[in-house]
Amino acid sequence: MKIIENQTFDEERALYGSRELLVRNVSFDGPADGESALKESSDIQVEHAFCNLRYPFWHDHRLKITDSEMTELCRAALWYSDHIEIAGTKLHGIKALRECSDVRMENCDIISPEFGWSVKNLEMTGCTAQSEYFMMRSENLRFSGLKMSGKYSFQYIENAVFENCEFDTKDAFWHAKNVTVRDSVIRGEYLAWYSDGLTLINCKLIGTQPLCYCRNLTLENCEMIDTDLCFEKSQVEARILTPVLSIKNPLSGRILVPAVGELIMDDENARGQVITEEKMSE
Repeated sequence: MKIIENQTFDEERALYGSRELLVRNVSFDGPADGESALKESSDIQVEHAFCNLRYPFWHDHRLKITDSEMTELCRAALWYSDHIEIAGTKLHGIKALRECSDVRMENCDIISPEFGWSVKNLEMTGCTAQSEYFMMRSENLRFSGLKMSGKYSFQYIENAVFENCEFDTKDAFWHAKNVTVRDSVIRGEYLAWYSDGLTLINCKLIGTQPLCYCRNLTLENCEMIDTDLCFEKSQVEARILTPVLSIKNPLSGRILVPAVGELIMDDENARGQVITEEKMSE
């Protein structure tokens, strides 16, 4: 493997088409303002790199990045690449990951609007993220220990598992399919509308009007805090551990809950059962 270290590159396609290359302590930065530094490369290892120019990792295969920084000027850093490992790295440019596959990320810091669109087969562990439209239209995902903030996250995703995560995000999981969330906290408005096959286990949900227009929705031993107008037009099976402010017109299924501040059933098509502790004791 060829080694390049302790250098700075700022020209266009500086290392284009490289093969079996270790890049260490290198900066992609400078007045020439070139882009696409490692485009169309394969079997690349990047260690302690500073990326301050656009589009460095497009159409790459077998790429490993560790302990590096992609600044906010490093726009659209990884597109159309596969078999990627990223660890201990800052990804701070917009659209940092798109149309990629077979990706593993660990202990990374993401500040990137429109991150992770149309990605397949991604595993993310111990990362933090600030983003809007995070992971839209991606599939086959597994997240553990993710702390995420921003709007409109995980829309249209399919086949995903989340464990021990914390989300502060509006309109999360809209139109999501076959998603399981365990032991996590979700704060935000309008959670998971139009989802299909969403399962929430041992989770805490905080915020207004969650879980409406859902199909095949399951909640197991979840807490719901400051939640009102829940479950409108949803097919739902739920066991909730905390009182709920209000439930509105669940379409079908059964909801077990300690108490409901207000039960609104003014739609003739709403056939869902809401069973409180008081009813259970009768």
